Amino acid sequence: MNLEFKVEGGDFTLAGNASSQIKKMLKQLNVDPRIVKRVVIALYEAEVNIVAHAYRGVIYAEIDPRGVRLKLEDEGPGIPDINQAMTPGFSTASAQVREMGFGAGMGLPNISENADEFKIESEVGKGTTLFINFKF
Repeated sequence: MNLEFKVEGGDFTLAGNASSQIKKMLKQLNVDPRIVKRVVIALYEAEVNIVAHAYRGVIYAEIDPRGVRLKLEDEGPGIPDINQAMTPGFSTASAQVREMGFGAGMGLPNISENADEFKIESEVGKGTTLFINFKF
């Protein structure tokens, strides 16, 4: 099963839409609840990162009997220093984003902690792509 979700930067009203829909599908497929929880946490964090930092993005999800593979591509400022961005508590979120309760600098570390495989590719001034995989 292949799914695609478009995400608009700055639109916090729809943040979490993709993770919510994928959660429902995984439950219908009787996926282990522990795996569902990990997928939802990682995807929600990644989805909010697009909303908080990018102009727009697309989430591609592939679900099959082996697991879930997520690819999130955004058009945005990119990440100048991925190692620094992976540091718990490091954040480049705006004051407005922080006032809404986001931008604590735990998104990328939480994604990494919950995923079986996690890779980031980023080009400053162009955007960022996340690859997040979970095995059943």
